[in-house]
Amino acid sequence: MLVFLSTIYEPNQTKLIMSKTKFLILITSITALGGMLFGYDTGVINGAQFYLTKYFQLDAATQGWVVGSALLGCLVGAIIAAPISIKIGRKKSLIISALLFSLSALGSGLPDFLPQTVSVLVFFRIIGGLGIGIASMNAPMYIAEIAPANKRGNLVTYYQLAIVIGFFVVFLVTYFIGNNLTEKENLEFGWRQMFWSELIPSCLFLGALFFVPKSPRWLFLKGRNEEALSILNKIHGNENALIESKEIKKSLDNEIKTTKTDYLSKNLIIIIIIGSVFSILQQFTGINAVLYYGADIFEKALGYGKEDVLKQQVLLAFVNLIFTFIAMATVDKFGRKPLVYIGSLGMLIGFLLLGITIQQQAIGFLSLLGVLIFIGSFALSMGPVVWVLLSEMFPNKIRSIAMSIAVAVQWGGNYIVSQSFPIVTASELNNNNFWNGSLPYFIFSAFIVVIIIFTYKFIPETKGKSLEEIEEIWEK
Repeated sequence: MLVFLSTIYEPNQTKLIMSKTKFLILITSITALGGMLFGYDTGVINGAQFYLTKYFQLDAATQGWVVGSALLGCLVGAIIAAPISIKIGRKKSLIISALLFSLSALGSGLPDFLPQTVSVLVFFRIIGGLGIGIASMNAPMYIAEIAPANKRGNLVTYYQLAIVIGFFVVFLVTYFIGNNLTEKENLEFGWRQMFWSELIPSCLFLGALFFVPKSPRWLFLKGRNEEALSILNKIHGNENALIESKEIKKSLDNEIKTTKTDYLSKNLIIIIIIGSVFSILQQFTGINAVLYYGADIFEKALGYGKEDVLKQQVLLAFVNLIFTFIAMATVDKFGRKPLVYIGSLGMLIGFLLLGITIQQQAIGFLSLLGVLIFIGSFALSMGPVVWVLLSEMFPNKIRSIAMSIAVAVQWGGNYIVSQSFPIVTASELNNNNFWNGSLPYFIFSAFIVVIIIFTYKFIPETKGKSLEEIEEIWEK
């Protein structure tokens, strides 16, 4: 693969071996591998925690800490991603994230003859979280910065597709590992192999990144105009590259003329708040409670046997994948807001169906259907649309910092959900004669209603607009 890549990105090459569209899709796909590792790294804990919880004899709070610890790394990673991205660029930031992914995968599965404890496991999970945090800010932003306006929504959803593929692949891997070992073997070393399996995609991501060009918008920010224009030519062609470069330079020139205090202006703060609230609401849908604790939900809440748990996880990941493809095909056609409305209604129906069947102790096919409706609806809407909007809604000059804040807030929300879900699930309130274990799903349903209202009042439609045109929306 790397030899193939080297033939299509040769600085002195006079003849194009690939069409510009294919080249654009290729570098987008490579960058989106950061999303695959995001999905893989956060998904591997799902299958692994089913066994490591018993291996370390974890209580509910400690289980939540082991699962949620990586999210603290994600939070810190998202915060430091902005200064790193500004200083060394999007590409080198992603290389750093790939190295962190590899280190985390290796260390999370340390064998017993090395000092593998809960604390050591948490440490390496946090290392992986740092990689996720850096990648989750830089990957979609890089894709948005290289994509033409009419394809940006579709191309940024490659990142969400990669996340979903990561979850799907890791569920298959954990199912294969878990299904081919005895329960004793899974408790002793199976969960370690699940962590080690991440080394394959992380090394692939690391190697492929060396053949991806730098972000032209970052190069313009650094005054490297000729290099930026050369990359735009490779991606968009000479004529479109000139138009694109003029719009970028005009936008940057306008922002350079403003004073530093303008970056704390009421208008910019409002934009960052809107992006951050929309970002954290993605997590308050409860998506990662399902993805992280799916094994527990299927076994404890839905009553499936242990032999069926991982199979149900694969089904869940498959539905997630299919509906992400639908989102990719429609986000630039229908727009961002319509997908949010449709998907939110679907998520609400899914969780209400799940919650009511659990509350009424009528667990069965309808309960499973509720989970799948929720997953499919999320994959159609808040999964990809949040990343699309975050990557395009902020002005050029503050995009790194603003997106870093919004992504950090998202990871903070993710941590709150992943840490609190097992505690709420095990609480006396949730297990009384009224809720019967259904309380978390009604809480998530309330937040989904908030998403519909918030999107209607505060989120602009950005379909088909250049990044510079989107800036003008906020200035009106």
